[in-house]
Amino acid sequence: MTLPRHWDLFCAVIDNFGDIGVCWRLARQLQHEYQLPVRLWVDDLTVFRQLCPSVDPTQAQQWVEGIEIVHWLPDMSLEHIQPGEVVIEAFACNPPEAFLTAMARQAMKPLWLNLEYLSAEDWVPGCHLLPSPHPRLPLRKYFFFPGFVPGTGGLLREDGLLAQVTADRQQRTLFWQSLGLAIPEAALCVSLFAYENPCLTELLQAWQHSPVPIHCLMPPGRVVPDLLKALQWSELPVGRSGSRGALTVHALPFLSPRHYDQQLACCDLNFVRGEDSFVRAQWAAQAMVWHIYPQAEDAHVPKLEAFLDGYLSSADKTLATPLRQLWHAWNGLGPLADSWSALMAQWPRWQQHARQWQQQQAQQPSLADNLVEWAKTR
Repeated sequence: MTLPRHWDLFCAVIDNFGDIGVCWRLARQLQHEYQLPVRLWVDDLTVFRQLCPSVDPTQAQQWVEGIEIVHWLPDMSLEHIQPGEVVIEAFACNPPEAFLTAMARQAMKPLWLNLEYLSAEDWVPGCHLLPSPHPRLPLRKYFFFPGFVPGTGGLLREDGLLAQVTADRQQRTLFWQSLGLAIPEAALCVSLFAYENPCLTELLQAWQHSPVPIHCLMPPGRVVPDLLKALQWSELPVGRSGSRGALTVHALPFLSPRHYDQQLACCDLNFVRGEDSFVRAQWAAQAMVWHIYPQAEDAHVPKLEAFLDGYLSSADKTLATPLRQLWHAWNGLGPLADSWSALMAQWPRWQQHARQWQQQQAQQPSLADNLVEWAKTR
């Protein structure tokens, strides 16, 4: 079996950093671990630059870390484009019609994939790799679904990531120092990354009255105004800290993907959102709470429940019940009640559960491995 050599990956930046975060990780893994020529098409280089400062938003075409990056513009000329042997559109972003026409002209048609959003719903294995003929062109698109169980595309995971997580955790004091932080060893360290969240006020109240110090690391994001309002602060500039009772909040600068991974590994509890940080928190093997992207007509709720069903399937009821209640409250599906205090009483089990889940997921091939192996067979 021959591995297709030239790969095109299309990314439309829809929700700030999530889409480009996934695509940049995948492009780097394909290039660095498989030495594949990857051309990454991105429609917003300004956002991309925040993840990768080497990117120049003024350039139509450039090379970064061995990857060709093209500024994908609506009116760009594709007259002389040569599509790759594999074409991936991330999250149904629809490559330009002229690019599809160029694909259709090839004697050997490219392998065309739609990299779908991550879901734990039970229909995913049955839809993974299903083909869909184009209505007008002699092309066929396949649906590639990431997932948590065999029969899906797996999760993004670079070689050596789990060893890196362990090393990062062992050096967390040095990481705090690199951020200018002095966090006591006995403190509970929490990373807070979320969408707007009415539940935050009640949770912050619990943290202020915690019997152990809680240090909350807050990167820039949509939940920041809610936190300032709840704590009655007019502002908390980047690089500054503020305290209320047992709670200390540290306003962090925007971190690179590598440094954000370090933050997740070093924190005891990670509040994450969307897809990219959600997956990285699972590899960090620390306690976590997920804020799923809210959709119209509560379409996101079955996705949340499906993940919780799998995630908690092996958990003892004394952990599973308050953990599900906290996740529900964080996603606007019920009251916080006493779930936080109940989880603190189960803290060692919560930590152990996170480690077991990471080890369980690590038994499966990564998304890039599955993608490359399947492309070989086509």
